[in-house]
Amino acid sequence: MKPKIREVIVVEGRYDKNALLQVVDATVVETGGFGVFNNKEKLAFFRRLARQRGLILLTDSDGAGFVIRGYLKGALPKEQVKQAYIPDIAGKERRKRKAGKEGKLGVEGMRPEVLLEVLRRSGATFMGEEELPRTAPITKADLMDHGLIGPGSVARRQALLQRLELPSHLTANGLLEALNLLMTREELDAL
Repeated sequence: MKPKIREVIVVEGRYDKNALLQVVDATVVETGGFGVFNNKEKLAFFRRLARQRGLILLTDSDGAGFVIRGYLKGALPKEQVKQAYIPDIAGKERRKRKAGKEGKLGVEGMRPEVLLEVLRRSGATFMGEEELPRTAPITKADLMDHGLIGPGSVARRQALLQRLELPSHLTANGLLEALNLLMTREELDAL
């Protein structure tokens, strides 16, 4: 039996949607790729879904996926949206003749267990499962203490992104958000 997720999951296209629906019992809606930029009705629909059930943004880890994610992050209420990030994995989807421009697998190319893990990390509400207690969040000051932001931090931040199998396109703010989904402050200190 597939786990049921309360939030609505927003993906880029129909192949992403198909891949997710094979793994979870959830409402999955598509942005239609870059078409979301000119579709006010779809954006209004996303806002309504976010207000009623909450959203999980799950886009590809390539540049295009981050452009779409960034647009939606700015257009939707932050407190009603969770971020799910797939890892950077080189390859191409089975249905495609060649890999994408950046040579990374998208949501549709992820193994089912990877999709479940990224949804768990995002804080998705799995119906029938007990919610874990929250600890004190990791802050920008913590990132500064670890040399992950500030002068000379780019290489250190990229190494951590690679170690944690997070998209290389994550900004410092994106890293902060992802770290708070993945670990506690104590786990960050232990790295």
